[in-house]
This record gives sequence, C-alpha cells and structure tokens, in this order.
Amino acid sequence: MKILIDENLPKRLKTDFHDHEIYTVSDKKWNGKKNGELLQLMIKEGFDVLLTFNKNLQYQQNFIKYPISVILIDASDNTYFTLKAFTPKILNLIKKGLKNGANIVK
Repeated sequence: MKILIDENLPKRLKTDFHDHEIYTVSDKKWNGKKNGELLQLMIKEGFDVLLTFNKNLQYQQNFIKYPISVILIDASDNTYFTLKAFTPKILNLIKKGLKNGANIVK
C-alpha cells in the first residue's frame, strides 16, 4: 500500500510502517499544498492513503471527488511518542480494509 504522511505529522513516524511504500509530504516536496491539491497529486501518483492529524479534513473535502482513503489520527497531540501508540491500530485498520474518505483512529 502506498501511504503519504501529512506534513502535520512527525517524519519519524515513517519508520513504523516498514511493510508499506511510505512517503512524507516533505519527501515528495509537496509542503504547503492545500488539501484539495494534495489529494489530486496523491491520485496522480497512485497513493492509496493519506495519514493525517488534520481532524477538519473530513469536513473540508468532498471525498466523492477523491477516491483516496484518509486515516485521521484522533490523538491529544501530534508528537511521535503519542502517535507511536496508534501505529498498531492504524496497521490493523489497513489490514482489515479502508473505506474511501475518512477513517478515524482513536
């Protein structure tokens, strides 16, 4: 699965998903792209999933236009040490199958 880690997440999180093809927004040089443009770039480059901390994304985008799965991490903060605890839940969700649009991990 090809996963993009949003710029609001620590780059270090990339190391927790070694069984997947994973990039950061910085790796792709897409820093500062607005959500709609970012989703279009992801589709063009064959990404399957956006991993983000942006809880408002599900209300800002019409996912019918974008056949992308988005994993929204509902955490108290976006530090690596907090988010690392979510990795097993995220991997389990990916394994079970993602729906297009928002998939919330708490």
